[in-house]
Amino acid sequence: MFQIRDEERPYAFLSDKETKSHNRYGKSIDLVDKSSELYGKSLNINGDPKVSDNPNRYKQHGFHFTADNCIGCHACEAACSEKNDNPAHIAFRSVGYVEGGTYPAYQRINISMACNHCDDPVCLKGCPTRAYTKFAEYGAVLQDPNICFGCGYCTWVCPYNAPQLDPIKGQVSKCNMCVDRLEEGLKPACVSACLGNALNFGVIENIPDNREQAKTEIPGLPRTDITHPNIRFQQTRSTHREMTRTDSMPIKYHRNDKTGRFESTVDDKHGKKREWNLAKLSSRENPLVLFTLVTQAVVGAFMLFFIGPAMGMEALSGIQGSDIFIPLLGFMLLIETIGLVMSTMHLGKPHRFYRAFNNLKTSPVSREVAGVALFFNSLLGYAFFSLLLTPQWAEQYHDIIYILAQICGYTALITGPVALYFMHKIYRIEARPFWNHWQVLTAFYGSMFSMGGLLLAVTVVPWMAYQGQDYMPVLCTLAIVMFSGLLIEAIGHIFHRRDLWALLKKGQGEGAAAQFEQETRFGKTWWLRNILLALNMVLLIVLASGVVSGSTALILWGVTAVSMLTAAVIGRALFYVLVIPTTMPGAFFWKNKAFQEHARETGLAHREQCGVVYENH
Repeated sequence: MFQIRDEERPYAFLSDKETKSHNRYGKSIDLVDKSSELYGKSLNINGDPKVSDNPNRYKQHGFHFTADNCIGCHACEAACSEKNDNPAHIAFRSVGYVEGGTYPAYQRINISMACNHCDDPVCLKGCPTRAYTKFAEYGAVLQDPNICFGCGYCTWVCPYNAPQLDPIKGQVSKCNMCVDRLEEGLKPACVSACLGNALNFGVIENIPDNREQAKTEIPGLPRTDITHPNIRFQQTRSTHREMTRTDSMPIKYHRNDKTGRFESTVDDKHGKKREWNLAKLSSRENPLVLFTLVTQAVVGAFMLFFIGPAMGMEALSGIQGSDIFIPLLGFMLLIETIGLVMSTMHLGKPHRFYRAFNNLKTSPVSREVAGVALFFNSLLGYAFFSLLLTPQWAEQYHDIIYILAQICGYTALITGPVALYFMHKIYRIEARPFWNHWQVLTAFYGSMFSMGGLLLAVTVVPWMAYQGQDYMPVLCTLAIVMFSGLLIEAIGHIFHRRDLWALLKKGQGEGAAAQFEQETRFGKTWWLRNILLALNMVLLIVLASGVVSGSTALILWGVTAVSMLTAAVIGRALFYVLVIPTTMPGAFFWKNKAFQEHARETGLAHREQCGVVYENH
């Protein structure tokens, strides 16, 4: 347990006397009843069975931040990092700020933020390994790094940038509310270290001494309706109508005169010039670019040759039973295996990949992993039993093997699209508006048809041409399927752009800011993707119509294949690099994406004290 110092000051002790019964969201502040089996249970901190005698131990606690008092000294950051023995590149609590006006009427508002131990912690629901727990004691949301395997999904879904993914250790850790101090009646280390008495802590909804406000919003704070965070604010000084971020994110905050709330909007601080930035398409999520596209292609290709003939695609009926069939299945299994390995190596701790199945109840990651695993193993079983049908010695077992192959085939037919559905659910995150749109589903299912058709085309058509067979019926059929997939994807892109800009009217500018980045910082690359998408659709219409044939059709098909693959990779890479989360503002250096890029480009990242490290996973 934490040891109390002899000279501990009175302000460091918890002092809640009277508390309210419910918070402003209507949820009970009392987390358990006295009759509960959890009541009086030890947290076993450092193996100590002691139980605190704090009468408010089972009430929801939270932070109170007085922006008027914060001087930006970062003592809270230092105290937190010292207490938790954090390296320079990890900070459970950080101080960002927004600013407004010009000299001499310049104004700066600091925001000290850590984990808010929310009423509805999305990190807990999203974690596939079940590393998170919301405790009845103090309402703390705690995370166990020893269970975590470093997927980083909790860092995506949290609106407040609380979970920290350490690229060196390959695991996530976060603020633990200093529960060891709370058990001894002490406030968290960050609160005790605050020089300006800006940070306070206690039972939620209690207003600290000498304070008069307990607001849930402040300029720069992300939306509170996603998780209902347990943090309250005081900001009595008048502010400018517009407050801007000092980090590189193209977001600023504009006060709505009707509601008095500050709403996020687009800040064109970097200008509107269209650029390529092809090198910046590469990100930590590169393995996911490969994994998602490959999985969608394999699912689509399997569906086409397995049920395509029954759906009226007679040209595809000759694939099964042909000499190319088993090599095709082998190639599909090979590239899917590569995709799975890449997605596993993307984890901070790949050897713990099996923990991805631990939270099927609430985590879309667990459901996606389970769906893809079922599809892959069903496809593997289908390929295995299909291979057994070829030898002569298996003729006497033909019916049994055929039935087993069909069972595996239909299982793959069902689990493949289901896996892609759960794959899309991973990205339906309210804290990332650029992703939180049905366009993700159209993109993934559209790729299922377009990339699936492409996969069949680049394997089956050359083989048919080599064998001297008439490949034009297959070519035309696959062209129609691929055109349909691209059309689905294009429709999603059109509505996605429209709806992202419409978010500005709702005061949710992060989605529009991501689209603004797409049209400016990556504008030329974005237009290249759009032009290639349109060009591919035209080429596929030409191929589907049958107006070209022979070697001309094969050449045109090769051009289309390269163009489609290029557009798919660019589009998926943009999908990952453009997303702007609804997170708190950073500073000029700390938690500033532009500084991180600068540090890596200039070599500053090699200096540990800069707090920037290379992404090893």
